[in-house]
Amino acid sequence: MKLYKLKSTFLILTWVLTSFVSCKESPKAESVKSVMTSDELEKLSKQDTIIITLNSNDKMQFDQAEITVFEGQTVVLTLNHTGTMPITAMGHNFVLLTKGTSISEFAKLVVSKKDNEYIPTDQKNIIAYTGLIGGGESTTVTFKAPEKGTYDFLCSFPGHHSIMKGKFNVK
Repeated sequence: MKLYKLKSTFLILTWVLTSFVSCKESPKAESVKSVMTSDELEKLSKQDTIIITLNSNDKMQFDQAEITVFEGQTVVLTLNHTGTMPITAMGHNFVLLTKGTSISEFAKLVVSKKDNEYIPTDQKNIIAYTGLIGGGESTTVTFKAPEKGTYDFLCSFPGHHSIMKGKFNVK
């Protein structure tokens, strides 16, 4: 019975801390480089493969609000979790959604998918995703950039989507 009370207390404490952290503001836009020069874009457009590093932390933040690639490029995206909290309390992933997919509706759909790392069985609304990682871990996904347009990316761990999201621009 003591173990049950200890687990319950831990879960409640984790929920309270997560709720508290999720109420904080996301980093200021100026700390994220979201505008590329025309020279940088031209150089990027000539690459067959683009390597992207996306960092996440214990404050539920990605270090980039926008990612730019070109149609048909092979994208090698590495997600780093620079924090220290375990996967059960502060797990992160990268999920790239298809055009027109509602972030909030997607988040509602995956909240019950803990056994599948908060990824739905039917992946029709997903272009690419990484596995779920905890503090100090990294994971990589490789995929072809979709057709031109703007797509949403997010962390699908429950409650994180409201802060941990961004735009994936395909030129």
